[in-house]
Amino acid sequence: MTAPAADRADRDRTIAVNSYTTVLGRRSLAEDDFRAYWRDVHGPLCSRIPGLGWYVQHHFSRHHDSHLWPTPDGVEPFADYDLDGMVEIGWAGEQEQQTFQDASSLLFSDEQNVFEETAAYPLPQGSTTLLDRSLDPTPNGPDRDDRLHVHLAPRAGREDELVERLTSLFTALADDTDDLVKVRLHRPEPHDNSSPNPPAPRVRHTVPDERVRLVVLEVAFSDPLARRRVQDSPAFRAFAEDQARLATHVAAFHVQGVHTFVRDGRLTTAGLRGSRVAELISGLAAQNQVGDDVSRLFQPHDGS
Repeated sequence: MTAPAADRADRDRTIAVNSYTTVLGRRSLAEDDFRAYWRDVHGPLCSRIPGLGWYVQHHFSRHHDSHLWPTPDGVEPFADYDLDGMVEIGWAGEQEQQTFQDASSLLFSDEQNVFEETAAYPLPQGSTTLLDRSLDPTPNGPDRDDRLHVHLAPRAGREDELVERLTSLFTALADDTDDLVKVRLHRPEPHDNSSPNPPAPRVRHTVPDERVRLVVLEVAFSDPLARRRVQDSPAFRAFAEDQARLATHVAAFHVQGVHTFVRDGRLTTAGLRGSRVAELISGLAAQNQVGDDVSRLFQPHDGS
């Protein structure tokens, strides 16, 4: 029997402050152009904004199987909730976050080229990684796991209990099965519709009332059948049956690609060269392209 993979959840603790931003691409763009621009133009631009400690894009699938997440009676699907992905950005602390925000107008002015809607949910206390058996801390390419982002709108007065139930459920499941690869829980502050967040011009930033307050679960399984096995477990079924008491709305999004641009304050090859270029370098085992001597040629410099 193969030993369970090591849990590397502690490596996310360097992210003290973060935000979770949902994105919808411009419908006037071809999907390939949208994803290429997000990965190779917008991504490297964001990566170079000072103060940033963590930046990862999750690209959602527009087509997927019909068994992502159970929706029992009493829980409604969010109406007209279409997303192309999410962005998680993070900082080592509030000072680094302020440094980033002071310089971020360059980034936000670029959003209009590629995004129809972005909605940022602040996480001033950070997020919680309950489990991480992933070998690669900086993935860049098609998702090797079966990963979901599950958005739940908590019922009034039930948010604490919802978070506690999700935490206890997936902590117990992680001890019982190797089918789980990663579990990360986000409990953001409510989205502020009164001011553009993020402040990007000519991009929609308001969300309907049922999406103002969310609890978000990122959960990765080893494969789609592993997802079905976990969802068929008694512990998960008990939670699913109780879901209507805890949440009013739910939506699940399947991840097709994960692209990491900054980790622990350092540019990845994707952040330095662009995501698709970095994927090509890795795929062709072009070791010379990731050496310090070559990487220095692409680093920002003052021209002296």
